[in-house]
Amino acid sequence: MKRRSIALALSLNLMVAFAWADEVQVAVAANFTAPVQAIAKDFEAATGHKVVASFGATGQFYTQIKNGAPFQVFLAADDETPIKLEKENEIVAGSRFTYAIGSLALWSAKPGLTVDRDTLKKGDFQHLSIANPKAAPYGLAATQTIDKLGLTSALQPRIVEGQNITQAYQFVATGNAEVGFVALSQIYKDGKIGSGSAWIVPPGLYQPIRQDAVILNKGKDNAAAKAFVEYLKGPKAAEVIKSYGYTL
Repeated sequence: MKRRSIALALSLNLMVAFAWADEVQVAVAANFTAPVQAIAKDFEAATGHKVVASFGATGQFYTQIKNGAPFQVFLAADDETPIKLEKENEIVAGSRFTYAIGSLALWSAKPGLTVDRDTLKKGDFQHLSIANPKAAPYGLAATQTIDKLGLTSALQPRIVEGQNITQAYQFVATGNAEVGFVALSQIYKDGKIGSGSAWIVPPGLYQPIRQDAVILNKGKDNAAAKAFVEYLKGPKAAEVIKSYGYTL
């Protein structure tokens, strides 16, 4: 009887807590799709709050936010865009922090190939996929890498651009491009490349991809927005983030 009473009390407490649950609209850089889906699932189970995530290019999200999009939290693929929003008074003061540092990879969907910097120099391919460097930080990192290797002129005619890093990945996955620059997190899980062949680009070939998160002004009074950002800083989220090849 005592056990039933305790179980009932716990259930009632849980119901009361979930009754106060809220929903948070999160704009998420496309490279962070898989990690945030895993993090959101755990977060929702732990808090009762609901995460509604939209995925896309950081530059496009900036434009949408400036035009009044209903996002309350923004997980960018760089630090420059959140800093810009901070200077423009579009975020909750003090909410900006770096939630992950990303890595760039050159990837082919075909397994067993040797993919490295020589792949770019030899040019034994017709199409090289990258994300739009004006909208996607991973696309910018790709152009920086190509430039650092002195291959801009040679490779420019072969480049096909995706609107964001997800589309750049899809071009390679579907065979529309033989190789492409993608976020390591798209092809990496628990210490290994999931499929195909890849070269993890040395960090010295591109500017560090510091990915910052902010609470936007629309999330100022949203309990779920604050809770989600705090959860993102915690140890359980950190485990997920690192499992996809990011550093913290």
